[in-house]
Amino acid sequence: MLPLVEALNNAAHQVQSCDVCGNLGGSNPCEVCRDPGRDRSLICVVEDVADLWALERSHAFRGLYHVLGGTLSALEGIRPADLRIDQLLERLKSGEAKEVILALNATVEGQTTVHYVAEKLAAMNVSVSKLAHGLPVGGELDYLDDGTLTAALQARRKTG
Repeated sequence: MLPLVEALNNAAHQVQSCDVCGNLGGSNPCEVCRDPGRDRSLICVVEDVADLWALERSHAFRGLYHVLGGTLSALEGIRPADLRIDQLLERLKSGEAKEVILALNATVEGQTTVHYVAEKLAAMNVSVSKLAHGLPVGGELDYLDDGTLTAALQARRKTG
């Protein structure tokens, strides 16, 4: 038990929150924010650090991130001031970012937060996009819920 306690104690003292993006790591700013190979014109907004790490595992995104720390929820009493929305707006004032990708979960709270943040970003000089919703790769139509099928039909695009 003592090695486990010591490891947890070391982690508690070494893991820090990045002042720039909200990621967790061993340095501040984090390794993502310090990486000179990142596309600084793109900021992907996520709900929490687990979402950031999921996107990193995919190797599909090479821009920067911004962790909100949750989503808006009237039932849970989570208001805009409880999230890192103001920090995002402050980051964008430099003009370096040209696009903000809102990569929040397809839940009521996530989509409410997308709408709120998009409204806040409307006054800024950035393009705002959100993740597509619809059919998962390898998904079979007869196993999908109505909401997923509806989103897939609405987001359809031409082939070829």
